Formats: sequence, C-alpha cells, structure tokens
Amino acid sequence: MEKNDRPMQDLRPTVWIGKSGCTEQMIDEIRAQLKKRKIVKVKWLQNTDIDPEAIAARTKSDLLEVRGRTLVLSARAR
Repeated sequence: MEKNDRPMQDLRPTVWIGKSGCTEQMIDEIRAQLKKRKIVKVKWLQNTDIDPEAIAARTKSDLLEVRGRTLVLSARAR
C-alpha cells in the first residue's frame, strides 16, 4: 500500500536542520529538493524544536511520516 516502491527507511536524509532551526533558507532548500526528487527526508538535531506539520504547510507538501527526529515530505500532486 506504499505510494512508491522504496520503503521510507531506504531514503537517505537530504536536508539537515541545525541549531538555528528551520530558517527561510531551509524552507527554500526543501522546496527546491521536492521539485527535483518528489520525496525528501529531513533530519534535525536533538536540541532543535521542529514542528513537522508546520514545515509541511510552509513547503506546501504532504507529511508522509515522522519518526524520532526525522520526517518525510512528498510533493503535492498538481
């Protein structure tokens, strides 16, 4: 029942959010990667406060999965 044929754990993180948090540059980078890849895996530092649903809303993407300090976003179908 997966949308794609790759399990989420096989994806490698392509965006890392550091101690400065989810800046506008991070949002722009996630948007750019979603255009190229369609699915983006994001990890963040333990001491960084992140709201995965807010990131999905700001990048206009779908939140597929959240596990620990990792989230997976999918580009919305147009």
